[in-house]
Amino acid sequence: MATHLSVPGRQVTTVLSVASGKGGTGKTTVAVNLAIVMSETMAVQLVDADVEEPNAHIFLKPTLTSSETVSVSVPEIDEALCTHCGKCSEACAFNAIMTTAKTALVFEELCHGCGTCRLVCPSGAIRERQRPVGAVEAGHSRDISFVQGRLKPGEVLAPAVVRAVKRQVDKDSLVFIDCSPGTSCPVVQAVRKTDACLLVTEPTPFGLHDLKLAVEMLEKLQVPAAVILNRADVGDGRLEAYCQEQGLPVLGRLPFSRQVATSYARGVPIVDESQTWRDIYQNLAASVSGWATRVSRLRRQD
Repeated sequence: MATHLSVPGRQVTTVLSVASGKGGTGKTTVAVNLAIVMSETMAVQLVDADVEEPNAHIFLKPTLTSSETVSVSVPEIDEALCTHCGKCSEACAFNAIMTTAKTALVFEELCHGCGTCRLVCPSGAIRERQRPVGAVEAGHSRDISFVQGRLKPGEVLAPAVVRAVKRQVDKDSLVFIDCSPGTSCPVVQAVRKTDACLLVTEPTPFGLHDLKLAVEMLEKLQVPAAVILNRADVGDGRLEAYCQEQGLPVLGRLPFSRQVATSYARGVPIVDESQTWRDIYQNLAASVSGWATRVSRLRRQD
């Protein structure tokens, strides 16, 4: 039976997105090592939603037991019915259809599968077919349920794959959703409607600049946020001052470590190699658990 973050008298299932304003902050490292130590006391699922470059599998080495194709709807135009009126082209927000006096062209790579063109076509000349854009794979590693998405090379519709990945969220587990870096559409899709977000950052000018962008994104999505400060002993104090000004809790401060870097390069979780780092992540796990429980309580009160 699954163990949950707990509030007195209730059980709470929590979905935590793990994001960063920029790449290279250690987001996946934090997500993987937290998942490992927390899976020793509760049911945990790790969802790799960085579908353009998933890499959590390198460290968890999961046994994959299922795979399903992710497809989007794209229009097909029946020239025998098409009157070349241009209404489909005018209605398309993504410029995926071009009409001339003699033909209509569909640019599938631009199509977002919204179906508007089919709805506005007065002659019923448009039907839809499915075009594969990626895949969702699932399995397990240790006691961790594992899911990852993969966008097909050359495709651009990462949010469609992210949505499919999130449909695999296990409601009976503590879920970590490892997002892609930045604040672009795939990140927004991964973070939205999660219970809270852990922002992994570093105390550098770039880290501070991009953290501000991520915080602004989360405010618009109305997702509570907390910060995990990686390589905390490098840089200056401006980032922590910003967190204090914004009321952003700093749940942990991870020191710079060559050992972590070499472990990462070999694809080995640091908690498997170092008792010191296992202790660090167990303390971080306690902070995350306590904060997530408080957030859950406040959200229910609202």
